[in-house]
Amino acid sequence: MMTARQKKKVKSGTSFAVKVILGIIFISPLIVGLAFSVQSEAALVTYPLKLITENPTIQNYLEIFAKVPLLAYLKNSVIVCFFAILGQIVFSSLAAYAFVYFEFPFKRQLFSLVLITMMIPGEVVVITNYVTIQNMGLINSYLALILPSLVSGTSIFLMRQYYLTLPRDFKEAATQDGCGDMGYLFRIATPLSIPTISSLAVYLFVQIYNQFFWPLLVTNKDTMRTIQIGISFLTTSDIISYGQILAGAVVAIVPSVIIYIFGQDYIIKGMTAGGVKG
Repeated sequence: MMTARQKKKVKSGTSFAVKVILGIIFISPLIVGLAFSVQSEAALVTYPLKLITENPTIQNYLEIFAKVPLLAYLKNSVIVCFFAILGQIVFSSLAAYAFVYFEFPFKRQLFSLVLITMMIPGEVVVITNYVTIQNMGLINSYLALILPSLVSGTSIFLMRQYYLTLPRDFKEAATQDGCGDMGYLFRIATPLSIPTISSLAVYLFVQIYNQFFWPLLVTNKDTMRTIQIGISFLTTSDIISYGQILAGAVVAIVPSVIIYIFGQDYIIKGMTAGGVKG
């Protein structure tokens, strides 16, 4: 007969084992891709296919860097993500602050329009965005890649929901101490909203980093291509090298993994922070 303490240990151990198994299942595609990316083409066409090779090699990685300038494409993706995320955080914070703390005509109607934009698929406005970018003469530029991602209704909604949870006493105390709206926003509201901003940044990074159609549409020079387009160049030849494709995919996924590792503590905390008030 087990004691209560033993039952608790068994329950805790079982829970941990289930979590480990689920974690391995979720990252199994990454593990498989990494294992196959260090195998030679001869090993990848043999039967039966082995997950672990006896002679691992980095030849696939050397060949993709010689074949396609992935580091340049990766640099472009990082630049676009950085400025687009920075812009969204700044604009969404300012807009959300206005919706929460200011009173102005048609406030509810304007916020309803923001919510409506969340329901419109991005593909619907691709043509109008492209025509606008073309008329501005921004084709093959960072601005062409960044501008459509500078503002989003989702970011404004998330920041507004968080600001609604801040006690009004904070604002009143700051006002009595002579702190204006911008001072309250940047000195009090923004530091308190770091978890929400962090989770929003992770979400935006994955969304913007994985874009393919829009960068393909507004760039036709290799110097402005992003990493997702660069990987597609690995399949343009008549002979498809699966090892090189997997190596390219592993290189492309590294920034997302790094961002998630550093931002995972804020994701759930940030997404649930604004769920108290509506």
